[in-house]
Amino acid sequence: MTFDYIIIGAGSAGCVLANRLSEDPENRVLLLEAGGPDKKMEIHIPAAYSKLNRTEVDWGFETEPQPGVLNRKIYLPRGKTLGGSSSTNAMAYVRGNRADYDEWAALGNEGWEYESILPYFTKSENNEQIHNRYHGQGGPLNVTYAQVYRTPVADAFVKACAENGIPENHDCNGAEQTGAGLLQFTIKDQKRCSTAAAFLRPILQRPNLKIITRAHTRRILIENDRAVGVEFLTGKNTTEKAYAEKEVILSAGAFNSPQLLMLSGIGAREELTRHGIEVKKELPGVGKNLQDHLFTGVSALSTVPTANNALKPLNQLKGLAQYLLFKKGPLTISPLEASAFLKINDGPDPVDLQLHFAPVHFGNDGKADFYNPDTFPHVSGYTVLPTLIKPKSVGYVGIRSANPLDAPVIDPRFLSAEEDLLTLLKGTKKTLEVMEATAFASCRKEIILPLHRSSDDELILHIKTVLETVYHPVGTCKMGTDEMAVVDSQLRVKGIEGLRVADASIMPRIIAGNTNATCIMIGEKAADMILGTNAVKTRTIIGELRD
Repeated sequence: MTFDYIIIGAGSAGCVLANRLSEDPENRVLLLEAGGPDKKMEIHIPAAYSKLNRTEVDWGFETEPQPGVLNRKIYLPRGKTLGGSSSTNAMAYVRGNRADYDEWAALGNEGWEYESILPYFTKSENNEQIHNRYHGQGGPLNVTYAQVYRTPVADAFVKACAENGIPENHDCNGAEQTGAGLLQFTIKDQKRCSTAAAFLRPILQRPNLKIITRAHTRRILIENDRAVGVEFLTGKNTTEKAYAEKEVILSAGAFNSPQLLMLSGIGAREELTRHGIEVKKELPGVGKNLQDHLFTGVSALSTVPTANNALKPLNQLKGLAQYLLFKKGPLTISPLEASAFLKINDGPDPVDLQLHFAPVHFGNDGKADFYNPDTFPHVSGYTVLPTLIKPKSVGYVGIRSANPLDAPVIDPRFLSAEEDLLTLLKGTKKTLEVMEATAFASCRKEIILPLHRSSDDELILHIKTVLETVYHPVGTCKMGTDEMAVVDSQLRVKGIEGLRVADASIMPRIIAGNTNATCIMIGEKAADMILGTNAVKTRTIIGELRD
């Protein structure tokens, strides 16, 4: 099989690339996805996303034991289906802060400052409610506020923030990020609008686009410092090869992209030789610079119905019938309803803390599994999740063996930087102030989590006990000019022709907010750069390399 472009990973960036690169009928495009099609019903029902955890559409990774978090192994859900994590996430559409991208540019990445990347956000977008220079209309990705259902506690949260010095701001993606407001979501007609739904489904009939699911890439084929194709396992347990006459684009995410580079012989020499992998290009930064967002939780019981009520078995059946018949009710919304961004530390970051609001609580007995709604109490409540969005702790991704089916080694070193724990401590205290605001008086019974909160030591123990990742891993193939950079500002892998990385792994520093919208922007910008590079490029003859 020979193509012009081979894209590894049909996730948030990969689906965008498949769409944009195949717009020209002269370009032959292959899209490889390790998971299966996005047919699972729970993918498309917004409130059902948590039922996707630990299923066949989830890689189900976990960290190494984390000394900073009571030696816990932290679960790391990652989408393994068409759409990737955009098919399994909470659908929040958040772009981060303009300063994030200006910082990327200041690190030597020309063309990534905010004003240069804003057009790529708006190119994708069809925002149903907001029409201004910060938002787009007519793009394939639908963005909207929740339209047909909202719990009353969401509005109470926004008002409670205002009482505590966090101004109301219902467009964190506009001129100003700071403030509290209802979230925007990638939802269309009360169904999830993943990148598979937005960018792939409308183009499935293009004759120049081939999509192979259940194709687990084993390695990128490299000859004479050039990527010439890929080798992958099929769902039938056979091994196949495909060749690229122009480029191979790696969009497998912050865990799988560095793993694949290392399996292909690109990475730190010591890491590769330890596992018997031939070194094709020594790049010590592959897998380094891992960053993620973390949150803990503050919960209260509620006098009004919330999602806990909807989790009762009979109510689940009623909610499903209401959704399937009328596209109404609690299943039409994300499990997150609102959010706030604020600055809690001195320092250069304009914002450094996010408060996620969820109309659900997890009890105070430690028995609930945050990622399994079947374990949640059925008594109404709500939770505010203070979230560390500019972490100082940095970890790494490594390989466990030369076997591509083995999960990578993931060690984020959570809370290894003391400043991160202090930020979460301050954030938890601020959240308690918000939870005690007058705005919640009509719906708050009592705060039940943290169970013990009379001292900093008790709050720190709570943070370390409850802490989870927001599953926003980035940075492991970072873009830059220093010796630890893996790709340049054009996303080209250093020292290897015909190979780029385009996904969350290229971020030199994590953004101040949920990362999915940024991954989609990276896909848009990458497609533009690839098409510009190859506009007049003569095709390379690689027939002699085929087996």
